[in-house]
Amino acid sequence: MPQAIASYTTRVSGLWSTRHEISGENGRIGVLTIERNGKGMVVRGTYAPEKGEKLVLRRDPGLLRSQFSLWTEGREWLGSSLRWSFVGREIVLSTGAKPYRLLPLPNFRAGWRLVAPKTGEMARILPSFLRRRSRIEVFRRVDFELLLFAYFLGWQLHLESVWPGRAVELEPENVPTPSKA
Repeated sequence: MPQAIASYTTRVSGLWSTRHEISGENGRIGVLTIERNGKGMVVRGTYAPEKGEKLVLRRDPGLLRSQFSLWTEGREWLGSSLRWSFVGREIVLSTGAKPYRLLPLPNFRAGWRLVAPKTGEMARILPSFLRRRSRIEVFRRVDFELLLFAYFLGWQLHLESVWPGRAVELEPENVPTPSKA
């Protein structure tokens, strides 16, 4: 596994509608608030950074799970997520430039990994046993908004990540070929 270039921690408070305090190496970065409706379904999230613009995560209409979109407070679209199957655990994150995938970790441990189509694993989300704390490890340059979106989705699907995920396939032009010695 590559060396992490950045690391974030989250601390969760609340039971029904939760508050996630996100901290980096230099202290608190912001707070993500996740709201549920009366039936227990997550309907929206709001991220309030220490500095910068607020982000809104909202459920998109549809039958499939993990169908959310990420917006700035000024109504600028930053990304959306879609889970193509009722039973599949892969979540596709679209940001306009290229699609990313959120996949379960490859071992028997709860957690998710954010995968780019050409370069492979970019980040890992590693929750504690009771989900009151999480660690986010970043291995390649990634926008914080995309990382926050992946954390938001992965936190909701905690138990689905326990069973190992499949191996990551890279796009053909970037697959390394064995060297002849």
